[in-house]
Amino acid sequence: MNRPDNTLKDLGIQPFDLARHLDSEATIAEYLSQVLASGDHNELIDAIGHVARAKGMSEIARASGLGRESLYKALSPGAKPRFDTVVRVLKALGVELKISV
Repeated sequence: MNRPDNTLKDLGIQPFDLARHLDSEATIAEYLSQVLASGDHNELIDAIGHVARAKGMSEIARASGLGRESLYKALSPGAKPRFDTVVRVLKALGVELKISV
């Protein structure tokens, strides 16, 4: 007896979306701090993208002075955004980077 394959959607299961769980400034700060501590720049760009989605890509695009499409492109997997773009997005997110020794 062949049973049709069920997709996750058919089963009522939604894919995990990290952005939905970044619901407070403290959570966002801890998340970005942990990713930054890992030292993986690709993971950091992904994390910034998750936070931007959590806060609203349109709002972050406007606040950073980037076009919405440019923001999506800069934060897409494998992207290598310029440092000034990353700084503009972090500022739009309300994130402050600090260096200490």
